[in-house]
Amino acid sequence: MAWTSLSRYWYGEGEVKFYLDGDRDWPTICGTGTEDYFGGAWGFVKYDNGNPVQEQTYSTPFMGFPHFQVTDNTRSHIYDGAASPMRGFYRWHILDPILFEEDLRVTVQQIGHDGKALFERSDDVSSVCYWYQTEPHQVFPALPGVLERRPR
Repeated sequence: MAWTSLSRYWYGEGEVKFYLDGDRDWPTICGTGTEDYFGGAWGFVKYDNGNPVQEQTYSTPFMGFPHFQVTDNTRSHIYDGAASPMRGFYRWHILDPILFEEDLRVTVQQIGHDGKALFERSDDVSSVCYWYQTEPHQVFPALPGVLERRPR
């Protein structure tokens, strides 16, 4: 998942939700926040004498935060006088597979915290998903049009 912050303050409070095989209103799996889902609870922050210093990247076999970048080249949106931070995360569900038969929808809330309260964010987020497919299988249906693929 690539995440570019377009506003200031903490961005990782949103829940990751897995809607499986017909789930509509309520997901089968609901996480506790983006930072927990990618294994970096407490904000991916490196501390020095109890004080937060900077976001700390890391990589493990199944999850990580390998990319953090703030440069003048990322200055497409400005917040708090600085360039928009760009982040990259990954999570492989090898040891904890998400099993489904026909229907899978995954959502990530964009919820932030300003030190006082939660609020909805509008950041630039993109993702990719892979799955294991048994063979042989029937032909997959055509993808819906672009407008029909938008998040609900």
